[in-house]
Amino acid sequence: MDLPFEVVDLPPADHPEVGDRAPDFERPLVGPEYWEDTALSDLTAEGPVALFFHPMDGAFPATYIWNEIRDRGWISETRSASDESSSERSEPRDSESDAYEPVGLSISTPYEHAELLEARDVNARLFSDPGNGVAERYGIVNDLNGMAGVSEPRPAVFVVDEERVVRYAWVADEWPEFPDYDEVGAVLADL
Repeated sequence: MDLPFEVVDLPPADHPEVGDRAPDFERPLVGPEYWEDTALSDLTAEGPVALFFHPMDGAFPATYIWNEIRDRGWISETRSASDESSSERSEPRDSESDAYEPVGLSISTPYEHAELLEARDVNARLFSDPGNGVAERYGIVNDLNGMAGVSEPRPAVFVVDEERVVRYAWVADEWPEFPDYDEVGAVLADL
């Protein structure tokens, strides 16, 4: 297959594994209406979280990941079928299963996240981490080729329970690479 980009092998990552306690952090959490500083532990206190690390908003992998999450029904519809022009959104935990909440994280700013949510019609919340400190704590930093001093998280998925214990972990070995969405879905269905 002739790809318009180069597939890059990534070095091994020292990331949280199944059974480990996921590092807590606090960052701006961007929702459909506003954002506020929120800790991961605040979210897990309400139930399990599927934490999706993705490249910066606007990059095709971020768009693909959120389209896949939306299309699989892991988040609720953002607009009612009877009113396509409505900009009101339901609360993010109103997915087909209230047993978990899908949450994203990237280096994009809150403003960029708000644009992604609107443009992709995604009813989810996204952590903003422009300094990439959370990816550093999780051991999944991806230094971007050809962009000196710029890094972002490599694609990764961590499903964490109410105690922040990792129930599922996947981290990309190459860029671009995507998780096995059927495998992630099976884990989410068991929550």
